[in-house]
Amino acid sequence: MMKHMFIIPGIIILFGSNLFSQGTDKIIAEVEKNNTTLFALRKNADAERIGNKTGLYLKNPELAFNYLWGSPESIGIRKDLSILQSFDFPTAYAYRNNISEYRNVQVVLEYEREHKSLIMQTRQICNDLIYHNALKRELRKRIENAQSLADSYKSKYETGEAGIIDFNKAQLYLLNTKKDAESNEIDRTALLAELKSLNGGIPVEFDDNVYQLQELANDFEQWYILAEQNNPVLQWLKQEISISRENEKLNRAMGLPGLQAGYMSEDVVGQQFQGITVGFTIPLFENKNAVKYAKAKTIVVQSAETDTRLQFHNNLKALHTKAVSLQNSLNDYRANLQRFDNAGLLQKALDYGELSLAEYYYELTLYYESFNKLLVLEKTLNETIIELNRYQ
Repeated sequence: MMKHMFIIPGIIILFGSNLFSQGTDKIIAEVEKNNTTLFALRKNADAERIGNKTGLYLKNPELAFNYLWGSPESIGIRKDLSILQSFDFPTAYAYRNNISEYRNVQVVLEYEREHKSLIMQTRQICNDLIYHNALKRELRKRIENAQSLADSYKSKYETGEAGIIDFNKAQLYLLNTKKDAESNEIDRTALLAELKSLNGGIPVEFDDNVYQLQELANDFEQWYILAEQNNPVLQWLKQEISISRENEKLNRAMGLPGLQAGYMSEDVVGQQFQGITVGFTIPLFENKNAVKYAKAKTIVVQSAETDTRLQFHNNLKALHTKAVSLQNSLNDYRANLQRFDNAGLLQKALDYGELSLAEYYYELTLYYESFNKLLVLEKTLNETIIELNRYQ
């Protein structure tokens, strides 16, 4: 008698386990270490931090030397030497330094945004792989059952106990099941290739076929506060607001007189003059409307930050609602699928002649489709939670 009871323990292993799989975290650690894009971003961040520290200091001093021939020749030669240093209004240097610090924080946040995006991408690929690994394990069992059935009907056909139609049905069912497994393996191979690419070209193995049990926060608004704090895009915009405000102050400071100070000497025949020189720059035209522009930019950035925060909140709220619904649907589907499982009864009914082979395949396919939907539902739930927790 052919057995088909393997489906029931399969469900228990896949959905009844409370184990926490460390496979995904290990893959993420490897990707963080080996990803070439992340390496390039780190180097770029280092360069940007250095670049943001430029232009903060005094302007270069000006050195001038004049060598003048006199006419008539009897008056001799005149030699002038001057060294000048220009200064902006003193507070300008403090504002520039503050802007530099804010920009360096932004550099870190830009890197963190890409970093978190890479982690989420890796988690999603691993999530897809868990689905295909679970399906691979299930399809292997289905192939064993289909092979056993095909062998049985081949023997029956050869002995005249079964007709050609049932023999062909059994062979086609085996063929289709094998092709399902081949198609699933193609998808698995493609996902592993994506992981290899993310891992700097180093191949990885990932055989997890059990989803980590996910917990959803009951108090969304309380959970959201932490998510907002961890969102590098929102934090970047807050830094941009601070930069814009500092620019307002800087432009006001640049509207105040600048200073020039230095040393000057004049040497002519029999005479020499030397001493200090002081001058002022009067900002009449160069910075016109600069403060107005800086204020307008601050308003723009504040509006962008408010809009981004609102969209982020609404997006996470929608994802949270979706995840709760999926979780409830999954729990209900899982419980009812186990409750109405007829796998063992179908096999007995076929063995005792209460079902034709066509009826058996129909009922079994119905169960398989339900099981596949359960896998897809669990994959979709985890996809949603991964996206929901991308900034956690």
